[in-house]
Amino acid sequence: MDKVNILGVKVDMVTIDEAADLIMRFMEEDKFHSVFTPNSEIIMRAYRDGEFASLLNGADLLTADGIGVVYASRILKKPLKERAAGFDIAKKVLGKMSASEHSLFLFGGKPGVAEKAAENLAKDYPGLKIAGMRNGYFKDDEVSEIVREINESGADMIFVCLGAPKQEQWIDQNKASLTNIRVAMGIGGSLDVFAGTAERAPEFFCKTGLEWFYRLCKEPWRAKRMADLPKFALTVLKNGKKYEQE
Repeated sequence: MDKVNILGVKVDMVTIDEAADLIMRFMEEDKFHSVFTPNSEIIMRAYRDGEFASLLNGADLLTADGIGVVYASRILKKPLKERAAGFDIAKKVLGKMSASEHSLFLFGGKPGVAEKAAENLAKDYPGLKIAGMRNGYFKDDEVSEIVREINESGADMIFVCLGAPKQEQWIDQNKASLTNIRVAMGIGGSLDVFAGTAERAPEFFCKTGLEWFYRLCKEPWRAKRMADLPKFALTVLKNGKKYEQE
């Protein structure tokens, strides 16, 4: 697949539909695949942390979750086809899985969130097979038990919703132990949206690239984190070109 190198993070140039089709093909292969969906904040973290950048670049599929990533690709004269957000890709995959024999494990959120998400998804996607679920609150010494539970569920795919960078690191650290999983996808707060405990921005904000503004208005505590957005734009303008040949 063609990629665009944004500050050292090599993002795949795919649409939402293309990403979903690729994930379904991954599930037919007898090996583990990781799927990450970085936004501007995550790429800035990777820009500062080479180890995290390597982790992201080791994924089998890396899509542009934020509109800022799409704008960065345009600045670099290698424009992405569209914003391929994790939530949107996940919805496409769920629709395809509901017509297949593949099954899903939900991992993340506060206690009760995964169960509510499973209940809602069963209604929205008749035929979807949810093999198991587990909240995202755990101690280090519980990880092996969580991995055992996931493996014994028989799930082909897992949504890991622990927030970045924890979810990406968890997937990377445990990929060798997830013996039955074919695809692990980190999708942050999507589980809360599926559960109905959080709202996604209205379609107008998503389509116009203003989802970040909507979220900031709803959750002012994000202001410190979102300070990375203008830094990201300036860094791409200043240093983006030097990564082109990597």
